[in-house]
Amino acid sequence: MKCLSVSQPYADLIIQGKKTVELRTWNTKFRGEFLVHAPLVIKTEVCKKLGIDKESLRTGVIIGRAELYDVKVYNTAKELKSDYSKHLASSEFLDHKYGFLLKNPKELRVPIPYKGSLGIF
Repeated sequence: MKCLSVSQPYADLIIQGKKTVELRTWNTKFRGEFLVHAPLVIKTEVCKKLGIDKESLRTGVIIGRAELYDVKVYNTAKELKSDYSKHLASSEFLDHKYGFLLKNPKELRVPIPYKGSLGIF
């Protein structure tokens, strides 16, 4: 099965169904179910902004799965900002042109330790 590394707290937000768009600078033709990997990186400022306790976040593990069903192309910063409630991304992501549309998240009962990689692997 394919896998995608997503920095915390975004990985947990995907699995909780609160984040339904994952922003990327690159596009993909992949569609289907994939594993969500939470790498060692925690975006501390995002945790503060969203009121998330970073100590509760799991890292270095696969935490669940979701389905990538389409990719939305953002042509302007205004379009990107209008979808904030779906991607919850800070201003550092305004150069990300592609939004992976996600649905059907499911948490693994037991996280799987894994190093991760770039892109969809």
